[in-house]
Amino acid sequence: MYHVILVRHGESEYNRRNLFTGWTDVSLTERGIHEAREAGHLIREAGYTFDMAFSSVLKRSIQTMHYILDELDLLWIPEQKAWKLNERHYGALQGLSKTETAEKYGEEQLHLWRRSLTVKPPLLQTDDPRNPQFEERYKNINPQDLPLGESLQDTVYRVGDFWHHRIVPLIRKKERILISAHGNTLRALIKYMEDIDEKSLTELNIPTGIPLVYELDDQVRPIRRFYLGEPEHIERKSAEVANQGNVTE
Repeated sequence: MYHVILVRHGESEYNRRNLFTGWTDVSLTERGIHEAREAGHLIREAGYTFDMAFSSVLKRSIQTMHYILDELDLLWIPEQKAWKLNERHYGALQGLSKTETAEKYGEEQLHLWRRSLTVKPPLLQTDDPRNPQFEERYKNINPQDLPLGESLQDTVYRVGDFWHHRIVPLIRKKERILISAHGNTLRALIKYMEDIDEKSLTELNIPTGIPLVYELDDQVRPIRRFYLGEPEHIERKSAEVANQGNVTE
């Protein structure tokens, strides 16, 4: 049986301000740093260790990975930063307030943009300075591969491709893997691995800074998944995620 551990990055500056983040590169808050360190503590207490760590190319994911590895005294292990582990690209919504967006377009439309599998947000214009083609970190990526906005299904395709071609071969070699990523990245990966239906995916909330352990069979198929930590704490953190952007709260 194999294991892989997934962690959603700790609270970011945009999380705190309830803004659409996507590929916007923002740092962790002090709370987010604490969440990342606590994730490392939980992993250490549960007796897990790693041979390699992965993150996106966005610093909130990278910082979370480093704080976890620091808690485990594993900053020396190989790591890879991959753009295919980036958060879902929220297109022209990036940087906008979720509350103001709901007031302008309605909560139903906001819910579709945030939770639907196939609905895309309004796309960026090609000359928008937020277009990833203009960023140095993506200079070696084929511009046609860089999105101007994504549905969650688009994110499933790119994350699933990275999982299948990059991470699964390492797991088969018995490498112990940490993935520090984003809420929609991890929802997309769970969709890819388990092929859960859209309703279940809509209701799936990934709490920040709580390690999610996957047990995998000899074919690297999921046997079960479970969070590390106290159930009450996990339930409370999941509820926080569920209520993000809910202007009726």
